[in-house]
Amino acid sequence: MRVLLVQPRVPVTYWGFQYAISIAGRAVNLPPLGLITVAALLPESWSLRLVDLNGESLDRADLFWADVVFTGGMRVQAESMREVVTQARAAGRPVVVGGSAVSTDPDLMPDADVVFMGEAEGRERELVDAVEDVVCRYSPSRTDASTEPVRLMPNPDQYPSMEKASVPRFDLLKRDLYISMAVQYSRGCPFSCEFCDVVSIFGSRSRVKPVERVLAELDDLYEAGYRGTLFFVDDNFIGNRKEVRKLLPKLAAWQKKRNYPFELYTEASVDLASDEELMEEMVWSGFTSVFLGIETPSTAALESAGKRQNLKLDLAVAVERITQQGMEVMGGFIVGFDSDRPEVFKLQREFIGSLPMPLAMVGILTAMPGTPLWRRLGKEGRLRDSQTGDQFCRPNFKPRMDERALLSGYAALMSDLYSPISYYERCHAYLERTPPPVAARTVRPGGYKVLLRSMWRIGLLGQARRYYWRLLFAAIRRGRTSLSWAVGKAIQGEHFIRYTRQEVLPRLRQEMERMAREASAKGVAPGHVSARAGLPPGE
Repeated sequence: MRVLLVQPRVPVTYWGFQYAISIAGRAVNLPPLGLITVAALLPESWSLRLVDLNGESLDRADLFWADVVFTGGMRVQAESMREVVTQARAAGRPVVVGGSAVSTDPDLMPDADVVFMGEAEGRERELVDAVEDVVCRYSPSRTDASTEPVRLMPNPDQYPSMEKASVPRFDLLKRDLYISMAVQYSRGCPFSCEFCDVVSIFGSRSRVKPVERVLAELDDLYEAGYRGTLFFVDDNFIGNRKEVRKLLPKLAAWQKKRNYPFELYTEASVDLASDEELMEEMVWSGFTSVFLGIETPSTAALESAGKRQNLKLDLAVAVERITQQGMEVMGGFIVGFDSDRPEVFKLQREFIGSLPMPLAMVGILTAMPGTPLWRRLGKEGRLRDSQTGDQFCRPNFKPRMDERALLSGYAALMSDLYSPISYYERCHAYLERTPPPVAARTVRPGGYKVLLRSMWRIGLLGQARRYYWRLLFAAIRRGRTSLSWAVGKAIQGEHFIRYTRQEVLPRLRQEMERMAREASAKGVAPGHVSARAGLPPGE
């Protein structure tokens, strides 16, 4: 069997870094860990090829080489997934689609031949049988009544043990495409936030890989010559504290023995800040940053969303504690909760602006399929068309706040957060409050080229050049590692600032103008919020 694995495109997003990724000499932020994890479960006798549409094109020769095409991913990739299905069918090849998008909404890909829902470990035989069957009987025309996709559904009450996980097929990657590599330690989360789909996909118990398996994956990457940043993609790395405490000492020893070849980052819950020992262990293991779902400083919104873990400690203090331990906090925030009023934008702006947090991602609340929020809004009759993952238009449900006020306030908030002065002020705040790193790291391959490209593109040609040089000079006084951090933040900032100005604000403006036209056509007074409210001059 010849299998072509196709990673669909991710549209330009804040976390894709597409506006600045070339400064780092790469084309893609992260590799398709899901596809290469599934690839490791397929029979060894099968031949596999991988094409990542985020950095390369889908060649017809690859399609004609294949017996079957595998694709899948997140909901935001749905449009690209459909294109892959169409191209494969045009070449007379059946398609298997999996991933989180179809796991929560199997109707999303009606033209696929096989829709695989849930996790693959322990279900290899089921997948292989389905692939062999669809290849044997495949007809590109598919005009009869049996053209509905074959749906392979998981047992809703049983999640596979992570001991069944295989080391991903890193050898399939074209590593020069990627800024960072990725591994996974755990699946699932013990918290049940109303808007989050993690529990509906992976369950409420955090399942972990054996320590030896994790280290084997690191060995694979290390022996292949990779050095640099490594993302632990877990939705909550500390979801099973008892087990993660077993991993960290061995991870620290592995890193120290090899002079810290990997700079680690991950996602965790805010209550990480209440465990000083755990934070120290993460820092000594090589973790330099962590993404936290902070969401909002509004206690009413946190309570209504079931985000109780965020109510047990002062959120600003939590960010400060983690920063002072030596890890940069990347924050996730949400506006548009039922309890939110227009004043929430000022509250969010002041809260984020007071923190040493360069990367603060704010999104409008979205009802994801399968979540408690989705079910509640459905019962209340407030759901609209299925969402696409695009947060720069009206939400996929009827919000309590006036929609024009919501979009206008959101636009003004993003405009402020990612103005050059605001972004670089948060960078300086972090630099001033974080301690020196616990371990000196070697200069990454190509590091000097990245520095020179950043000097040219940002320091000489960029609109934020004076802020760039000020940050670099402040970092130089702290040493080589701080300089490397500052260059990385300048590159990330170039993307966040440009993306906000060139795509986010214009799209929000267009959406507000469209809503104003609709209101005018219905004879509804526009009220005090205009289509340009909240947008700076020229945006």
